[in-house]
Amino acid sequence: MGRPRRTEGQPVRRNRLGKSDVHVTELGFGGGPLGGLFEAVDDDTAARALEAAWDSGIRYFDTSPHYGIGQSERRVGALLRDRPRDAWTLSTKVGRVLVPQDAAGRKDEAFEVAATHRRVWDFTRDGVLRSVEDSLTRMGVDRIDVLYLHDAEEHFEDALRDGYPALAELRAQGTVGAIGAGMYHSGKLTRLVEETDVDVVMLSGRYTLLDHSALDDLLPACEARGVSVLAASVFNSGVLATPRPSDGATYDYEPAAPRTLERARRLAAVCEAHGVTLPAVAMEFPLHHPVVAGAVVGMRSAEEVRRNTEAYGTTVPA
Repeated sequence: MGRPRRTEGQPVRRNRLGKSDVHVTELGFGGGPLGGLFEAVDDDTAARALEAAWDSGIRYFDTSPHYGIGQSERRVGALLRDRPRDAWTLSTKVGRVLVPQDAAGRKDEAFEVAATHRRVWDFTRDGVLRSVEDSLTRMGVDRIDVLYLHDAEEHFEDALRDGYPALAELRAQGTVGAIGAGMYHSGKLTRLVEETDVDVVMLSGRYTLLDHSALDDLLPACEARGVSVLAASVFNSGVLATPRPSDGATYDYEPAAPRTLERARRLAAVCEAHGVTLPAVAMEFPLHHPVVAGAVVGMRSAEEVRRNTEAYGTTVPA
């Protein structure tokens, strides 16, 4: 049997993160696109996307200082700070401290925003505390529910040695409710799960219809340790985001190889034969594993929110 369809007006399911007291909606709003990932997003479009997400029942919002060098955090905060505090769950990330600079007419190297800041890698205790303070100021909120070590693949020993204890300290103080890391490298996340006391990991693109590699290490480790997983990049950056993958579709932020594209199209044909779409199945797939508490999907417009919430509500045959 597929999971039961969520009817219109019914709230998005909520799940607990690990052994913490933090709960997230099973469909989460990923704030990367609001920072201008791939293309610029104006304030009105961003605000409408966030309002549409709220109206659809999404109550978990994920962002990061990295996304648009603070732009995503400011936009997410503008929505949430006027809503009842116990109604929503907010996560952000640490590892990059934003240092002001003269943009001098330049664009940021990663997002379509003016280069008003530069990123400095910093997983030290002081760097983590500064990053959290800056994020709270940008968002205009009083606390963060979930805090992640972000993109620590190339700085993993620093993140494990210095960053994790700082997060654990903030959790013990009650400054944050749950802690973990967001990365694409399932092996390093596995080590974090086995060697620390994190509540949750956000896994990017390694447990999807096209990539099951996290089944080899991370998901069993999380099951053994009582750690939750949030599945990010469930569309592998684009190739699974449309009912029929097109030429030029991206896989992990690069043009999809012909073999990958052909495999995605075969998956799409199976979906069509069962009366469902590839994006709906791509969102559904990770949610069937017992450690996966939700899927976090990047959205840049009210239309994308509508499509994704409709896909989330689809009954997918087993």
